[in-house]
Amino acid sequence: MRARGAAALATAGIDAAATDAGWLLAHVLGIEPGRLILADDPTAAQAAAYDALIARRAERIPLQHLTAEASFAGVELAVGPGVFVPRPETELLVEWAARACADVAEPGAAVRVVDLCSGSGALALAVATAVPRAAMVAVERSPSALDYLRRNAAAQPSSVADRVRVVAGDVTDPDVWAELGVVDVIVCNPPYVPAAAPVSPEVAHDPAEAVFSGETGMDLIVELVPLLAEGLRPGGVVALEHDDTTAAATVDVFVADGRFTEVVGHRDLAGRPRYVTARRADPATVQGWKP
Repeated sequence: MRARGAAALATAGIDAAATDAGWLLAHVLGIEPGRLILADDPTAAQAAAYDALIARRAERIPLQHLTAEASFAGVELAVGPGVFVPRPETELLVEWAARACADVAEPGAAVRVVDLCSGSGALALAVATAVPRAAMVAVERSPSALDYLRRNAAAQPSSVADRVRVVAGDVTDPDVWAELGVVDVIVCNPPYVPAAAPVSPEVAHDPAEAVFSGETGMDLIVELVPLLAEGLRPGGVVALEHDDTTAAATVDVFVADGRFTEVVGHRDLAGRPRYVTARRADPATVQGWKP
């Protein structure tokens, strides 16, 4: 059955056909994919449900919409229509944030962390899980995404959920930044795809406002960088994901602002430009700064 499903998905042009077929079968059987080899034969009802899911996946409905869940950096998330499905590449920001939190905070002190454009809460919850000292704020404006974000936060163990605060608002709204105060670490996976860029059929199911950002993909990034400088304490750090065509432009925006040091571009495991990190400079060292 699994082989038949994988063949159907491969015919539909899905690269990870065998993996997706396994995930869907495990979903129908109510087990982890790693336990498929030990599973009993599916019932007739389960077989019919599986075939229906394979047919929908062959139509390029995202796998995560079919299972209503996504795994991200070890955190299980509810996802579906109306919220961006987190990508594995963004897990690099979790690893970076864990190192950054250890670097910027005094030993034993809480680290004030903000996740902008939080969506399902993937980054916020993964960082809060990885960094027990993180006092996390997740900011999201979309009502449908906020529903997922709040549900996912509530589903975490209290040791994590109690340290995550959800703020409903636009990341460019000065009132939101006033509520956030000055923070130590910011992570952000904003919409950044150029409007005319081709995307996969699966990405087309993500909310457009979570994917695209103007003609160049830079509209929100350009608007955000000055706000990041205002929101970070001196010595605080930020990691911002970007399109693989706008790495240099993103670095340039941070440098041009004049309030950041250590502006560095980073690549993902496939070698593609993925995110930029920067440190808020001491205001006393910034040319033109006045106390």
